[in-house]
Amino acid sequence: MDNLTVIDASLLDPCDGLLGESWQVDIELEGSLDHQGMVLDFGQVKTQAKQIIDQVFDHRLLVPAGYDHCRIDHTEHRAEVRFKTLTGEDVLFRAPANSLRTIQTEKVTADSLTKAIAETIRPTLPDNVDDIHIRLHTEKIDDAWYRYSHGLKHHSGNCQRIAHGHRSRIHIYENGQRSDRLERQWAARWKDTYLGNRGDLLQEFNESGIDYYRFGYTANQGLFELVLPKARCCLIENDTTVENLASYIAQTLHNEFPRSNFLVKAFEGVNKGAFGEA
Repeated sequence: MDNLTVIDASLLDPCDGLLGESWQVDIELEGSLDHQGMVLDFGQVKTQAKQIIDQVFDHRLLVPAGYDHCRIDHTEHRAEVRFKTLTGEDVLFRAPANSLRTIQTEKVTADSLTKAIAETIRPTLPDNVDDIHIRLHTEKIDDAWYRYSHGLKHHSGNCQRIAHGHRSRIHIYENGQRSDRLERQWAARWKDTYLGNRGDLLQEFNESGIDYYRFGYTANQGLFELVLPKARCCLIENDTTVENLASYIAQTLHNEFPRSNFLVKAFEGVNKGAFGEA
């Protein structure tokens, strides 16, 4: 089954720190036929496997538990992660326990995540299913794209989690003409960044010569806190919904080029987006 679901998550990377990502999920089952002449009913696969993936991996922070400079303190209700990149930058994450998922690896990749998903789903399958094959792949994007992480404290669902992310394309029209130049410039501007609401910024501080931001808020699921290097963040004045991001980009471009009109379509992962204009 191709494109079963999409995982929109963030991960901690030894080289680059906090990264957002969107993976599309394909699944294939191998086994003997049951009394219906099927390995497993497609409807059951879609419901059961998708539910597990969405509940266990989607909209979470994926943490490489095997990385040497990662310390995880985990209780039933709360989690704390202290992470140091290979370049010496620190990341601190405190949040409800269900907003993170540990992966038994030194580095979270499509391969290590695929293995974790298969190990989670396999025990739930009937006896006639011998094996499960999962493929994670990113959206094929020929034009500009960027990865970002964020959190939406007012969201009633899992988007309220302070560190989840997306791989997103962007379309920018200047005076009615699509601009590849501006799209690539903006994608470079927001490459692998954390997009934070200025209202969630609790503190700025310097430690060992590195400037940091500390973000925090209380949402329906509980108290969230995140510390990141300032250089890897971008602040806007509103919650970082895709609607607000599209408007922010359009207005920023108009401020930089006041003689031009701009229409921006910002995306939030795969096949979700919003327009903004200025």
